[in-house]
Amino acid sequence: MIKIYHNPRCSKSRQALEILQQEGISPEIIDYLKTPLTAEAVRSLLKKLNLPARDIIRTKEAGALDIDLTAVKDDTLIAEIVKNPVLIERPIVVTEKGALICRPPEKIYDIL
Repeated sequence: MIKIYHNPRCSKSRQALEILQQEGISPEIIDYLKTPLTAEAVRSLLKKLNLPARDIIRTKEAGALDIDLTAVKDDTLIAEIVKNPVLIERPIVVTEKGALICRPPEKIYDIL
């Protein structure tokens, strides 16, 4: 099952979803703003992405929340993501081939 961590207000996220649908894929859509991820879910996603937490944080949002990404440990960032899901970079797509932050949306083809 293909999953997309999606923010419908984000044009890149909408474009990635459109690419999936054009490819005949009906992904599981995870609207993480309406249903925030648990710390376990964030850790699992980071493992699939093979990235530290700071690499999935939107820097503009982190700055607005006064988070110093260079000084904060992963556990603290994960807790911040759980409290403030808007911090998550989007879209993130997970397939059986792996997981990617699909910016630009065409990166999605790398894991289809």
